[in-house]
Amino acid sequence: MGMADAIGILMQGAVQAGKVPGVAVALGGREEEGFAAGYGLRRLGAPEPMAADSVAWIASMTKAVTATAAMRLVEQGRLSLDAPASDVATDLAKVQVLEGFAEDGTPRTRPPRRPVTLRHLLTHTSGFAYDMWSPAIGRFRKVTGTPSVTTCRNAALALPLLFDPGEAWTYGIGIDWAGKMVEAASGERLGAHLERTLFAPLGMADTAFRLSDEMRARLASVHSRAPDGALAPTDFEVVQAPEFEMGGGGLYSTVRDYLRFARMLLNGGRFGRDRFLKAETLAEMARDQIAPLSVTPMVSAAPAATNDVDFFPGLPCGWSLTHLVNRATTPQGRSKGSLAWAGLANTYCWIDFGRGTAGVFVSQIMPFFDAEAVALFRGFEARANGLA
Repeated sequence: MGMADAIGILMQGAVQAGKVPGVAVALGGREEEGFAAGYGLRRLGAPEPMAADSVAWIASMTKAVTATAAMRLVEQGRLSLDAPASDVATDLAKVQVLEGFAEDGTPRTRPPRRPVTLRHLLTHTSGFAYDMWSPAIGRFRKVTGTPSVTTCRNAALALPLLFDPGEAWTYGIGIDWAGKMVEAASGERLGAHLERTLFAPLGMADTAFRLSDEMRARLASVHSRAPDGALAPTDFEVVQAPEFEMGGGGLYSTVRDYLRFARMLLNGGRFGRDRFLKAETLAEMARDQIAPLSVTPMVSAAPAATNDVDFFPGLPCGWSLTHLVNRATTPQGRSKGSLAWAGLANTYCWIDFGRGTAGVFVSQIMPFFDAEAVALFRGFEARANGLA
């Protein structure tokens, strides 16, 4: 039995057992297109099948795309990794560090000891956090009336830092600010810039912040999983007329499209005959940037949005300019120094430089880090690596 068959049997079995509504996967190499396939349904209760060209919300898998656009501008000398980010995104000059709350609930803040840089933003060492993993930011939002980042309102980005830039790792809205820097440096709206510089040349016709009619006709629904495991379709949709396009989580895409982006990174910045980044730029992008810091488990402060998150319990991980980096070989056979990340509706990808493979897994289930979806993603990678 071939690898694609083994992957298909795993996915089809999970769909038939009702563990997930629908899944799409894609697997390729540096020069090999590989394969892409879908299993199950786009929406429970509706007949349309999940397919390789089904459109899904990829959420935080947007981050690597925004970071890649930023690094192209760094390469061109239009952005700097280590200059104050407020030189470009001027609102960052106002950012403060949250020290706690007064008795009446007023936030206590102070100026940061050093300026936020693009490198801090890309590596999640800026101090910016998401409220779904930070009770302090949740409390700050509540007492100040700051909107959620998913509203795509500029006011949502006016959050304080949890610590001085560079002093710790915490996952947050830094890439939304990096998207603002891309806009300032390019003079273009983020989506238009990504379309012109990455999506069109890579042939990613189904990737955008805004759903075209063509994309909407193939859209998979986000499903919610109740505590008892039951799945139900929702009508969740990213804001389609946003004040700012969410560089940290707003894109829709397909496994087929996203694999093209992942293969470009896998191949050192080249896709086919087109070079998107210099090899040395890509090497810096892929390097673990945060040692001696490590990526820490993300404890949920919003159970409807996310479960607790720990990709590789007991296995140390760092962060590159674009992705999670595993510092040792994983149980699924992923080579040390590979890249990976995920999206809130249980989408996942990896880029394994050692094996020369990239894989993309898309389900549409909330909350994040769904046990069934994670097990399927791990099974997909293990079979891709011949370990299952």
